[in-house]
Amino acid sequence: MAWDFEQIQSMKAPLDPINHKLSLIIALLIIAFWLVNTFICLHTDLNKLSWLLLCILILGQTFLSTGLFITAHDAMHGLVYPLNPRLNDFIGAIALNLYCLFSYQNFKKLHSLHHNFPATNLDPDYHDGVHSSFGNWYIKFMKTYINWSVMLKLTLVINGLVYIFHISRLNISLFWGLSLFLSSFQLFIFGTFLPHRQQEKGKGIQSLSVSPLFSFIACYHFSYHWEHHQYPYLPWWKIPSVKSNT
Repeated sequence: MAWDFEQIQSMKAPLDPINHKLSLIIALLIIAFWLVNTFICLHTDLNKLSWLLLCILILGQTFLSTGLFITAHDAMHGLVYPLNPRLNDFIGAIALNLYCLFSYQNFKKLHSLHHNFPATNLDPDYHDGVHSSFGNWYIKFMKTYINWSVMLKLTLVINGLVYIFHISRLNISLFWGLSLFLSSFQLFIFGTFLPHRQQEKGKGIQSLSVSPLFSFIACYHFSYHWEHHQYPYLPWWKIPSVKSNT
């Protein structure tokens, strides 16, 4: 089913004003947790950390980074704060820039194509029809969104953190670079590869048969991907409520 994003925003979504406010609160909390955790991680003395604690911090930062992207994704659907589209898009742009300095408007256009033309040559998230293996598909997926403009902005920000704020390059590499890389894997696996890999065989979008807890930990319920495509007006935290009906 194809959805135009403007149509989605004008739909009568099954959310009352309290839930609209809750979506906004959840989005702001994710951004706040990421900012606080990032500040702590970037200023942490790595020599004082055990390997176990270091891994926990990296995985925690990865999960929060994915949360930033999911927040921006919900904003693209007009779901962070539907009562005020400008505020909704502003928060989405902040989340996506904190994630990896991506252009929110460009991402929104590409994601609209993904929903309207899933698993076709117009779908920017789908493989090229030939190189459908995990590795080749992931590379194509990343090339769609990583360009010279993003790389230039990342270079400027990283050097600013190092030379102006005197942040360790190793801390930046572990708690932003590595966490961002792991987050991209998380999003690709649960939001693209697993849900859409069977479509070339004539099958529809797939959802994983997992518990709501695992679905949340795995990728903020992106594993319930069929439900997301069928109910694009539901924020990520409401998707499990329709899982039992499918």
